[in-house]
Amino acid sequence: MRPAPATGIVPFWKNYDRKAVIRFAELAEDLGYDSIWVPEAWAYEQFQLLAEIALATKRIKVATGIANVFSRSAGVLAMSAATLDEISEGRVILGLGTSGKVVVENFHGVKYEKPLTRLRETVGILRALWRGRRLDPSLSTLFDARHFKLEMTPFRPDIPIYIASLQEKAVKDVGRIADGWIPTFWPYEHFADGIAWLEEGARAAGRGDTRVNVAPFMAVIPFDDLDMARSLIKPLVAFYIGGMGVYYHALFCRYGFRDNADRVRELYTAGQRQEAAAAVSDALIDAIAICGPVAHCREKLQEWRSYGVDSALLNLPTNVPPELTENFLQQMAPARA
Repeated sequence: MRPAPATGIVPFWKNYDRKAVIRFAELAEDLGYDSIWVPEAWAYEQFQLLAEIALATKRIKVATGIANVFSRSAGVLAMSAATLDEISEGRVILGLGTSGKVVVENFHGVKYEKPLTRLRETVGILRALWRGRRLDPSLSTLFDARHFKLEMTPFRPDIPIYIASLQEKAVKDVGRIADGWIPTFWPYEHFADGIAWLEEGARAAGRGDTRVNVAPFMAVIPFDDLDMARSLIKPLVAFYIGGMGVYYHALFCRYGFRDNADRVRELYTAGQRQEAAAAVSDALIDAIAICGPVAHCREKLQEWRSYGVDSALLNLPTNVPPELTENFLQQMAPARA
């Protein structure tokens, strides 16, 4: 059964304004948004921010967008999520991912080894601990798991887990073990490919017809000047192609943008960042983002849903006055989307 449509918001991790984001969360709750997803990179720590948001709100779900499985042990993730779920009275979604080698090794000082295995085993450990089980060696091939269990009773024994992934094998794993899938910059007309992989993984795990919630992070720019709207996204897309490893480049190549992705990566890795952003094609932007007048954006969001999006997680505007972000929230509110 397909989940009910929902809309969430995602503040950016750079230049994060704590007090402003709390106001945005309160407004989003009043406007009917379903969730707020707080990212984490190398600035603020996300669980503390989410606790602050949870205490200021009553209904909106609080989610990690995302927590990587290398910077915290599975045990710490289990404790952090369970504690936040108690504080929020059952509103947590735990978004997980593997991050990348550069961040994991050069910022966190942890070897980036067997990322899919670590992600898969982390999910198993989380579910075991939340359900009151003791750790045992069958739960991990990466360390000697044994003896310990949570000495607290989680508010919920089954906190929803969403996983960010792009590659076929990883997406199938999401279908096997998770409640939701977080794709980023996946061309929306090709969500059927990812959904088929999710369904294959779910069947292989004996989950029957379980429908994994498709919850992409989405760039939406409701701006009358279409060229200007696209230009606001292009630098970020260039960064993902040229500065975030091979996964996004491979994704765009797979769906018909090889020449453009190659050119952008070439310019970006040569240090020509502005040129790289300018080289991102309008066609690529239109495949992975929504730009244009407000009415067009609301209509286009419904089209994305027809291709399989269940929870649309909208990136909040960055480096703009708070009034513009509040206007964005009102323009794209679920009742109007």
